[in-house]
Amino acid sequence: MTNNNNYCVIMAGGIGSRFWPYSRKNKPKQFLDFFGTGHTLLQLTFDRYSKIVPKENIFVSTNSQYSELVKEQLPQLNESQILLEPIRRNTAPCIAWASLHIQQLNPEANIIVAPADHLILKEAEFIEAITQGLEFVAQSPQLLTLGIKPNRPETGYGYIQIDDEKQGNFYKVKTFIEKPQLEFAQVFVESDEFYWNSGIFLWNVNTILKAFDTFMPELRETFKGDEDELEALPNISIDYAIMEKAENVYVQLCNFGWADLGTWGALHEASPKDQHKNVIVNGHTMLYDCRDNIIAMPKGKLAVVQGVEDYLVADTNNVLLICKKDDESTIRRYVNDAQIKLGDEFV
Repeated sequence: MTNNNNYCVIMAGGIGSRFWPYSRKNKPKQFLDFFGTGHTLLQLTFDRYSKIVPKENIFVSTNSQYSELVKEQLPQLNESQILLEPIRRNTAPCIAWASLHIQQLNPEANIIVAPADHLILKEAEFIEAITQGLEFVAQSPQLLTLGIKPNRPETGYGYIQIDDEKQGNFYKVKTFIEKPQLEFAQVFVESDEFYWNSGIFLWNVNTILKAFDTFMPELRETFKGDEDELEALPNISIDYAIMEKAENVYVQLCNFGWADLGTWGALHEASPKDQHKNVIVNGHTMLYDCRDNIIAMPKGKLAVVQGVEDYLVADTNNVLLICKKDDESTIRRYVNDAQIKLGDEFV
């Protein structure tokens, strides 16, 4: 039975430029069906959390230009459940606005904050972990993040180092570590102290608003809950604004088959592969002497590829991208260059 004091905020306002050319400004990755299931990442996320909190307690925070996409993909939401940001201001202002909105509805609310682009493979374990986390933050004034046991030296994720102090399966956070170099990531994997930072947060509404009062008093003075005031707020993440400064931050240790689908590399890691570790997204392929690639085609299109290894081949209506699969940082440069030289048509 769901708890009416439990709420969820799904953050779905990003552009997803590292997933270009599939993810575009007019239809970013959270609105796409990457796995051919008939469900977009946003729909999968909504369905997942609707098994934990009442559907009427789920809010989607997104940019105003994606209003119609959200309504089209989640027709079960009423308009008051869609929080439209007139301008992108990162996760801290987004969370502050959603928290103030929810506090007005329920001053005892416990809130899950989750991105719309996560893949969860073990849903039963996930639901159990989130339920335990909600119980923890309802009873204790802590800020909780979910930590994932790393199984490889991933340089695209942030890490959390845990302290010895704990309450059950909830460990006090010693430090947050930004995306590391490969040699440090290897050390983290071999240690029992480091976990991937999932970017999924849980807290009571009063706990997070007290943290904003403490660490971002200027935000609370400027912002009273009106979306028109968002433009005046700083562009800062919740990690920098609150989580790395607060003393009451805990991490719940989890292992439910998690992946952050932030990049093509992450999609390759999370997807089924053929015998040569190639990942095929939509379309038809004939591969000869190819290994460790991602081949992404429009439905109904055939790609014949020979002699390619560790590459991304992504074809859309008007853009074909061929580049090294793991050279993800350059994709944003390609997007910027295309926009400067050719305008918005191709981004």
